[in-house]
Amino acid sequence: MWCSFSVFFLALLLCHPSSAETRKWQSKDGSKFIIAEYIKHDALTVTVKRADGKIVTLGRRDLHEHDANFLATLPAGTEKANPDSEGSEKKQSGAVMDETAVFDTLKLGDTRADVQAKIKASKLLELTVNEMYLGRFGLNGSYRTKQTIGGLKCSLYFDWDSNGLLKELTLQTTPQSGSSYDGSLKDTWSELSKLMTTLHGAPLQKADFPAANQLENDMSLSSHLWRLHSRGSALLGTSKSIDGYMVSVRFTTDTIEPVITEK
Repeated sequence: MWCSFSVFFLALLLCHPSSAETRKWQSKDGSKFIIAEYIKHDALTVTVKRADGKIVTLGRRDLHEHDANFLATLPAGTEKANPDSEGSEKKQSGAVMDETAVFDTLKLGDTRADVQAKIKASKLLELTVNEMYLGRFGLNGSYRTKQTIGGLKCSLYFDWDSNGLLKELTLQTTPQSGSSYDGSLKDTWSELSKLMTTLHGAPLQKADFPAANQLENDMSLSSHLWRLHSRGSALLGTSKSIDGYMVSVRFTTDTIEPVITEK
């Protein structure tokens, strides 16, 4: 992915590392990055594969020293399989995603029109309602990730400020029964925790998976807090409604401070 929970979270979704060869590749100054699977390299370039299947060629002189050190441990010309054996995937040179994106190409501060265009074009999302009825149902809950995270897919929910700009973006699982709380929901929570840490670094605050008996209807508990690269915060947690239990990641323009607890 050059991405953030961008080609988000992102694209990880998926760009979540699934093997030892999938890693975070950074620009020389560390301001941009992509999560992708290593394919091969030579003296001038390194070829990687994003989660959406696109092959990207990066210039070695443009990479961070951490990546240079990683490549130094590999023999030149090393190649993992043949990702383009049928010539069906187009190579992209110098493809760089915007680090300020929070999921795929979505950014906090996007207009409604921008959001609608981006999610419609996204290869990471699928529409869950008939497109002709989208105007009736609205965007909230109408799109979800094509791939699962910890076994569950996440639906997208949007909140706007008074100027019609994206204020909050939430990825949330569909409600699950209590019997799934310590199973698939915990697995999704764990995968999201790893993914967010890969993309945004160590959280400012983290806690264990909340116990189900700590939640009441219409209540949410945040276990992790991250400061976003651009602005705002991200929160990982669980919640409960009359329909069941959920795991979610909420991106917000608000700067949320860690909760200080007395020892």
